[in-house]
Amino acid sequence: MLGVHRPQDEMHARADRARSLYPVSKDDLEDINRRLRAAEQDAAAARVLAGAADRDVSEFRAEIRDFRNATMASFNALREDFGDLRTHVDQGFAGMRSKLDATASGQQTIADLIQRLINNQDR
Repeated sequence: MLGVHRPQDEMHARADRARSLYPVSKDDLEDINRRLRAAEQDAAAARVLAGAADRDVSEFRAEIRDFRNATMASFNALREDFGDLRTHVDQGFAGMRSKLDATASGQQTIADLIQRLINNQDR
């Protein structure tokens, strides 16, 4: 590919320059080439593994985001339910308070009538 920098191309070029400067036996050269191919394969495998790890991390982040959104939705629903419950309880207490006030007023009326009867009998 033109215009694409590949590290292995640079390594091959360095190896060619080194061969011209330093005589190397054929066995040593084959060993170096074998090691170079192994290193290239290891690098390619590492890139594949890194890509897979990156996808795994992205999936994990998505799962955490989904869990957080579901949790927040649950908390918001609970908050709304508690608000409704509090309103209901407050209305219930207000209703009970008015009934108790009416009962107290009725009892006071009865007490006043009894007191008037007692006062009328004494005369």
